Amino acid sequence: QVQLVESGGGLVQAGGSLALSCAASGRPINTYGMGWFRQAAGKERQFVAAISSSGTSSYYADSVKGRFTISRDNAKNTLYLQMNSLKPEDTALYYCAASPAFGVVRSQRLYNYWGQGTQVTVSS
Repeated sequence: QVQLVESGGGLVQAGGSLALSCAASGRPINTYGMGWFRQAAGKERQFVAAISSSGTSSYYADSVKGRFTISRDNAKNTLYLQMNSLKPEDTALYYCAASPAFGVVRSQRLYNYWGQGTQVTVSS
C-alpha cells in the first residue's frame, strides 16, 4: 500500500556528509512511524534511526548518534536522513521503512513497507 524510494546515496570521503531522501507514495505517511536501516556487505540489516509519525520524537543507534539526523516532511510525504562526519564503517545499503505504529519503532518486525535501498560508500 505504501511504496518507498530512497535517493541521495553515493561515494563520499570520510568526514564528509550525505543527505538521503525517501519518497513515499500510495498513501500518506503522516500516520506511519518511519525508520532508516542499513546493511553492510556480509552483515545483517541493522537499525539506524527512527522517527514518530508526527516527527516530534526520534531515536538513534549508538553508532550514529550525534552524527546523523532523521527528519520528515509529511506534507511532501518524504523522510530524510542527514549524515555528517561519515566513517568508512557507515558504508552500506541504506533502506527506509514505514510502520503502522505512530511512535518511534526500533524493531524491524514492526515495519511493513521497505524501499529498495540506496548505496552509501565512504572512502578512507
